[in-house]
Amino acid sequence: MKNKRWKQEITIYSFVLFMLGIMIMIMLYPKKTVSESERRKLAARPVLTIESLLDKSFMEDTEAYLLDHFPFREKLRRIKAYFAYDVLRQKENNGIYVVNGHASKLEYPLNEASIKRLAQKMTTLKQQYFAGQNTWYAMIPDKNYFLAAVNGYPSIDYNLMVSSLHEELGKQDGEFQYIDIFSSLEIDDYYHTDTHWKQENLFDTAACIADALGVKEYLNLQENNFEINKINDFYGVYYGQAALPMAPDTISYLTNETIHAASVWNLEKNMRNGTVILPEEEGALLEPIYQLDVPEGTLRLDKYDAYVGGAASLQRIKSPNAASDKKLIIFRDSYTSSLVPLFLEAYSEIVLVDLRYISSSLLGEYVDFADADILFLYGVSIVNNASILK
Repeated sequence: MKNKRWKQEITIYSFVLFMLGIMIMIMLYPKKTVSESERRKLAARPVLTIESLLDKSFMEDTEAYLLDHFPFREKLRRIKAYFAYDVLRQKENNGIYVVNGHASKLEYPLNEASIKRLAQKMTTLKQQYFAGQNTWYAMIPDKNYFLAAVNGYPSIDYNLMVSSLHEELGKQDGEFQYIDIFSSLEIDDYYHTDTHWKQENLFDTAACIADALGVKEYLNLQENNFEINKINDFYGVYYGQAALPMAPDTISYLTNETIHAASVWNLEKNMRNGTVILPEEEGALLEPIYQLDVPEGTLRLDKYDAYVGGAASLQRIKSPNAASDKKLIIFRDSYTSSLVPLFLEAYSEIVLVDLRYISSSLLGEYVDFADADILFLYGVSIVNNASILK
């Protein structure tokens, strides 16, 4: 009996010591404010107040804090990933799978209701802001288009996605013209650790779009027209989610005199006490096409945001060296950031609208749609999840 009690006490004391050790390690372990691999801010230490105790948010915030700052958290995440792949023989971890060095996130199943929602959004915008103007649309294939089905992963029906959007927009009597860019791309045009495409590999895609828009003659889409610059050690969004060791990518960004002369106006960065300073007004903040320097006091988690400063609600790009006075308005997601510099030789002004961050009803206050070419350019994840557009 005593022997049994002795074993129970040893178990209890060992558990208590283990928990105390964990708590001490959490207290002493160096704290970080961000997870670079997951590209997100880590939970901050919660503040104990009467209100936070009563609404139970203190305990919830404490749990999040402890999970984010658990000792050796990154190593444990990697062990979990190895266990999922090598022991449980799972083909994915956290929805991420890796094939031939390319990490990708499953996008499945096809959301046909989302396609109808997107078509309705496009139709409403056209009727409200640019009825009768030239309007094009293109869908950007994700990496699953090249990797999923051929490697045994569930995959959406891309042909059905395209035809369904055709059908919905076709009800508008040919008001929308489709640009097929699927055939201009291949898997190596995308980063290994990220969802996005590589700017230096987009000449064929840019030429395809420019030809449809009627501005191909203005563009010199040859490598010798650009200087290639590098940003090393780019760990994309899938690197952290996969929690597996992967070699970093290198970002290449293309420059020439036209790109150097262009400038970017960002709506959020030009709001002063509730007032918007327009690009032509004194005091407006105009930034270069490639924004490599991070402002003091801020932290850039995604090096891809060097392209035009990343995704934002509304940006106006002026290109004084353009070969025409034409204007292009793109309803976009983050893929457009790296593509748009290739069009600065053709358009003197390019407006980027991201409806994830600005309501459609506000566009009339900031955007002049008159005489502009209109392009809807969305990746598959937006087409399949159009509810995030405002």
